[in-house]
Amino acid sequence: MTLLPLSCERALLERFLKAEAMALWSVRAAQLKNVPPHVLTFLHRHEAEEYAHLKQFESMLGTTSSGKQIPPRVPQQWESLAVHLFGYETLGLEFAKLLVAIRPDLSSILEDEEGHVSFFERELQRVLAGGGGAAEGARASAGAWWKKLSRTLGRYLGDASLAAHREELHRAILAAIESRFVKVGLLLRQQLGDGE
Repeated sequence: MTLLPLSCERALLERFLKAEAMALWSVRAAQLKNVPPHVLTFLHRHEAEEYAHLKQFESMLGTTSSGKQIPPRVPQQWESLAVHLFGYETLGLEFAKLLVAIRPDLSSILEDEEGHVSFFERELQRVLAGGGGAAEGARASAGAWWKKLSRTLGRYLGDASLAAHREELHRAILAAIESRFVKVGLLLRQQLGDGE
């Protein structure tokens, strides 16, 4: 993936602020679902990390994120919820890589994102290894999430400062996420198409 110029720094920080706010609320909503006990323990720690990131980006940008009063809707079934969280964490990881290339002092953000992705990756591998309805549900959820990814990514890359790099970033991020979904076993390459 290309190294972005410093002129893209603020756009990346702004996207991270929005992404961290969404992640924080998704993690809070996930804690209200029926998840395995070890997952709940992880989600508590995950929430604290996302909150710290959010405050860090608010401070850097001199702004605040909009506080939600109602948690976002997240899937009810654990296997679908795991796909939802895994998908958005993989997207966050790709943006963290872009940001750290410009701001190496933020490498702890990248480390946290890698830890979050690894956790959900292991959980989904466990679900898939168990087979049956849970594995089928995870794969169906992954297919539905993938179909929305290209449009979501288009919104994330919408800032004018990213225009010169938009197509390359779009392709590279889709390819990185595709690789993770295939590696975990959520989807086969021929099912993915272009993410549309």
